Amino acid sequence: ARIARLTQEVPEALNGPVFDVVAAGLGSLAELVRSYHHLAVRLETDQEEALLQQLADVQQQLEAAHGWQAEQRVESVLSRLQLDAESEFSTLSGGLKRRVLLARALVLEPDLLLLDEPTNHLDIESIDWLEQFLLGYGGALLFVTHDRAFLQRLATRIIELDRGRASDWPGDYANFLRRKEEVLNAEERANERFDKRLAEEEIWIRQGIKARRTRNEGRVRALQAMREERSRRREQQGQVRMSLQKTEQSGKLVVEAERIGYAWDEQAVVKDLSISIMRGDRIGVIGPNGIGKSTLLHLLLGRLEPDSGSVRFGTKLEVAYFDQLRAALDETRSVRDNLADGSDTVLVNGQPKHVISYLQDFLFTPDRARQPVKALSGGERNRLLLAKLFTKPANVLVMDEPTNDLDLETLELLEELLLEYTGTLLLVSHDRAFINSVVTSTLVFEGNGRVAEYVGGYDDWLRQRPVAGQTLSVKKPERKAVTEKPRAQSRKMGYKEQRELELLPEIIESLEQRLASLLSEIAAPGFYQQDGATISAVNRSVAAVESELAGSYRRWEELEQMQQTG
Repeated sequence: ARIARLTQEVPEALNGPVFDVVAAGLGSLAELVRSYHHLAVRLETDQEEALLQQLADVQQQLEAAHGWQAEQRVESVLSRLQLDAESEFSTLSGGLKRRVLLARALVLEPDLLLLDEPTNHLDIESIDWLEQFLLGYGGALLFVTHDRAFLQRLATRIIELDRGRASDWPGDYANFLRRKEEVLNAEERANERFDKRLAEEEIWIRQGIKARRTRNEGRVRALQAMREERSRRREQQGQVRMSLQKTEQSGKLVVEAERIGYAWDEQAVVKDLSISIMRGDRIGVIGPNGIGKSTLLHLLLGRLEPDSGSVRFGTKLEVAYFDQLRAALDETRSVRDNLADGSDTVLVNGQPKHVISYLQDFLFTPDRARQPVKALSGGERNRLLLAKLFTKPANVLVMDEPTNDLDLETLELLEELLLEYTGTLLLVSHDRAFINSVVTSTLVFEGNGRVAEYVGGYDDWLRQRPVAGQTLSVKKPERKAVTEKPRAQSRKMGYKEQRELELLPEIIESLEQRLASLLSEIAAPGFYQQDGATISAVNRSVAAVESELAGSYRRWEELEQMQQTG
């Protein structure tokens, strides 16, 4: 069986162009596909006869090995995950490296796909594409995720790890929540009965001389066992405890932007945006990766000056900022020193609290609190940032991707906290369920610098958004940060893409024939009299071919559009 895996850790020794790293997932076809790609790229600038002959030889080998579909799969996945094929893998950010490794896992089309937090560092449109891809995937899928919308859409069975125990729950996430609540309620009633009995036994053991004379050793041992069980239960039930600092209320107006514009390298990031943010507003910001969401926050906070227009700030503003770049953490210092800068205490609502005790509220053991930040997992880093954020009195909270790597329980607690928060919230997130729960309006990047405001959360935007063709698009210019150059909006087709466009009709025809053959097999009398494994295998093949066919049609449309505009 073929197994592909996406881990949270990026292999240190991995390097080379992104295309090569992704194509490595193709197994025996990898070298052929890589050779074809690099020859085609060279031919875009060098039309040497020797190169043309080499390319022709590789093309023949690809055709003999039925490798064109594999090559097209690499191109399609790179495009949908917004990856530059020629970038050097070792120079990419951690988030982009994980996106490349996700692409490598997907192109293999394995029998078993293991994904650890696959939606981290993906924008909403990429997540939606990934969901569609995985829904059509014919193999077995095992994934770890904190993305509840992703979980609800894909999972047909849930394995939960809770307090050292693994539980298997059939059904989707909504069914899991219902059944889990029933189990927790039953567990709570059982614990109440246990605690009542333990209290009665404690009274018995503390009775006077008369009781001690009649005390039996078996009952004493049972009491000791009950005490130990109660202690273990308390130790297991670790839960983050979060609270926001109290502070003076801001003025009614928080920020007013009038026709602001900002461009980088002559390309609009924000164009002609006017918005008034009032006290108590909870505003979400969504858009493709690199389009300028963090830049917009900086403009609204006064950290960046707009090229045009004006920004006016209200009175009595106290801003706390949760930064997606995690720049607030010093990798070499300990967790406690990052939080308290060498002090033994932090102020919580005006009262001193020992730094270790405060960190335990965020599930850091005393030993973990003394570890350097570089030793922390992604989830621990986010919990530390939340701990730092909540030591600061704030009537304006700015949160840039706060949900990455958080466990579901912490995520839900953060949601509850923000829903109770009476100040103003600006939130950038790719977590659709989180946006739906928390915000009251949403700013959406719609391309070419246009930012539009919609009432409600992500699902509300889906209902209100413009007609197809004007929505978020991964083909719009990327903007990784205000210091990076954006991608060009269009470019001339290269030799490789021209060749791909020529071959796609053949690939599509082959896939359609394969699909027709499978559907005929299913329609044949006696198909469902076969064993379950055979029926399942054919159904999985149908789903896989349908998914590949849909991807091929999308790629064909992309290339034809590129040909028309190039």
